[in-house]
Amino acid sequence: MKLNPIGERIVIRKLEKEETTASGIVLPTSAQEQPQYAEVTAVSDKLANNDDYKDAVSVGDKVIYSRYAGTDVKLDGEEYIVIKIEDVLAVVED
Repeated sequence: MKLNPIGERIVIRKLEKEETTASGIVLPTSAQEQPQYAEVTAVSDKLANNDDYKDAVSVGDKVIYSRYAGTDVKLDGEEYIVIKIEDVLAVVED
């Protein structure tokens, strides 16, 4: 299955990472503050064709989004978040 957002929405997937403390203890994601860092997995057709937003985000971009934004969706064992484009705070460039 594939999620196709409608309106001015995108689908993102949280990027999880484990962190190690200075003493070598590995902290799983569940023990940390949840990041607002994610990868864009789908962009609605409305945004892709909108001159104001078509270059703002695209599939594969890494973004920072608002903490309480969006709707959590679980599909085929993967967790996604559907958010409005206004909830994207920044695009992270490498």
